[in-house]
Amino acid sequence: MEGETVKKLLDRLKALRLARGLTQEQFAESSGISYKYYQAVEAGRKRDLRLSTLERFAEAHGIEIWQLFHPTVPKVIRPSGPRQ
Repeated sequence: MEGETVKKLLDRLKALRLARGLTQEQFAESSGISYKYYQAVEAGRKRDLRLSTLERFAEAHGIEIWQLFHPTVPKVIRPSGPRQ
């Protein structure tokens, strides 16, 4: 992926994670990705992401993959359970 597109995607991934109140470690676990790998993705050190990795990220957020590239934060599906 090229420059500005990658930056926008990485910013989007971080914004989605923060909107759900998750740490990098919590999100990595929920997406089935290692914490160190996800940390490197969000920091921009892993810039060539596979489609299957993006699918895991989208699924963990409860959204469709195309929504990772949408400019606004969609309503995310929160895990069921007691509200705090």
